[in-house]
Amino acid sequence: MPAKSKSAVVRKAVKSAAKRNELPEWDLSALYAGIDDPAVKRDLDSADRYCVVFEDDFKGKLAALVARPDAGKKLCEAVRRFEQLDDLLGRLASYAGLVHAENTIDPARAKFYGDVQERLTGASTHLLFFVLELNRLDDAKLEKAMANSELAHYRPWLEDIRKDKPYQLEDRVEQLFHEKSVTAYAAWNRLFDETIAQLRFKVGGKSLAIEPTLKLLQDPRAAIRKGTAQAMAATFKDNIRQFTHITNTLAKDKEISDRWRGFADVADSRHLSNRVESEVVDALVAAVRAAYPRLSHRYYALKAHWFGQKRLAHWDRNAPLPKVATRSIPWSEAQAMVLTAYRAFSSDMADVAAQFFDNNWIDAPVRPGKSPGAFAHPTVPSAHPYVLLNYQGKPRDVMTLAHELGHGVHQVLAAPNGALMAPTPLTLAETASVFGEMLTFRKLLAETTERKQRKAMLAAKVEDMINTVVRQIAFYTFEHRLHTERRNGELTSDQIGELWMEVQRESLGPAIDLRPGYETFWVYIPHFVHSPFYVYAYAFGDCLVNSLYAVYERSNQGFADRYLKMLAAGGTKHHAELLAPFGLDASDPAFWQGGLGVIEGMIAELEGLD
Repeated sequence: MPAKSKSAVVRKAVKSAAKRNELPEWDLSALYAGIDDPAVKRDLDSADRYCVVFEDDFKGKLAALVARPDAGKKLCEAVRRFEQLDDLLGRLASYAGLVHAENTIDPARAKFYGDVQERLTGASTHLLFFVLELNRLDDAKLEKAMANSELAHYRPWLEDIRKDKPYQLEDRVEQLFHEKSVTAYAAWNRLFDETIAQLRFKVGGKSLAIEPTLKLLQDPRAAIRKGTAQAMAATFKDNIRQFTHITNTLAKDKEISDRWRGFADVADSRHLSNRVESEVVDALVAAVRAAYPRLSHRYYALKAHWFGQKRLAHWDRNAPLPKVATRSIPWSEAQAMVLTAYRAFSSDMADVAAQFFDNNWIDAPVRPGKSPGAFAHPTVPSAHPYVLLNYQGKPRDVMTLAHELGHGVHQVLAAPNGALMAPTPLTLAETASVFGEMLTFRKLLAETTERKQRKAMLAAKVEDMINTVVRQIAFYTFEHRLHTERRNGELTSDQIGELWMEVQRESLGPAIDLRPGYETFWVYIPHFVHSPFYVYAYAFGDCLVNSLYAVYERSNQGFADRYLKMLAAGGTKHHAELLAPFGLDASDPAFWQGGLGVIEGMIAELEGLD
């Protein structure tokens, strides 16, 4: 990519935002013009037709095909057609999901989302055989076929799917699981999303959706934070039976699938999909839990001291520091902050990030019914990613922008690998996002000399890192215990709440006072519903980035090029291969201690500023 001057990129970003004088809303026309776009029906019909044709052409024939003299060429043609269909189905699924995320309580969007899901599930049923048959091919014959250079391009994907072979079921069972997903976990996911979007919390005489409510837990006024937490507890309690039912059903659904496939541990399927060894995850979890006293316990005791208390109520955990003014950060300034930090690291990285602002790939406003939180959706390689935010001008919102843009840059760089190999395992999917946050934070910290402001920035970063590492490992521990207990029968709301409280007490430590009502706060965590055991990926990514950043600080010569190459690899390499150029090894226990040590160092600096 051609390099641009730092000032030119920043000026363009600021000018673009000032011209709109409002938060950007994404333009989904790169996918489809609208839910009534004739191209949607055309592509759904094409998906139905081409998936059937693909099945007719190849089902039951791969074993004979791989025995042919031109096996490599013919098998490559089949894989390419499969990849094209994957891109087509992915385009439709991405659009339906993004339209639904814009307003999850709009009946027309909900129907569109559900209808598209059903059509895609039906079409993709005709593709299930392909991976199953590939995994039944003789190893020697497949290896011989990969002497063909074009098929060899797909080696990482072929090797990855063959790791699933021991857990693969008979074809008709796989088809049944796939077709019933619409009325199984996918239906419960949708119910959770729509229920969360419709919840209202009465705070200060106002009825608020969950996203602005959560933001009030960072309000400088203690009474507002307390009222917010109590409002959340009241609403969660009123809806606890439905969330308990959703959780029990999804945990049982997963248990059935795991049992049929032969997974021993409740998290083994996630480790397999992440292409990470369970021993590596166990080492991460053990290292973080052992560090609780040195991290969260130590920091929250310090924060309680700043507030003149021995213990903080749980609603004060993320409160801004007392006597430190906080300001609202305009969108244009947030753009400039992030792009400037990215450009100081790499002009290529900044150029990719700038596309999101210039081309309306970001949806930033808070709206009724909009999905809470933030995400970067890769869509498909033939299009481009989109970023969803709920931007409210808080400093943490700027860090969220930096985080999601990191994902977006990663997704753009990995896209040339194609639909089958662009996706990155979750353990590495958080690398670029957390690194983007770190770049932005370090840039802003270096420019901050006023003592109180520096202290506030460091404290906010430590809290973010504790939320990313300690909190997510606590989430993982909670999930592990919940799914394990669910194997013994359905869990009551009280039982789930007690599991939650036990884990939170352990992770947050004695300086946080978990008041009545907090036992319900597990209900709104979407990862528990959408992606069981996803959460350890955040801790993996944060510790990994801390270690990466330490390498960068020691010697930044050529680092940016190696880093961008790592992102561009997408899902084509194992984490060990990707980290080797940086001299890092996630299987080494010292690796995790190095990452945790960065957080300890920041806490020590805060203690010195006290």
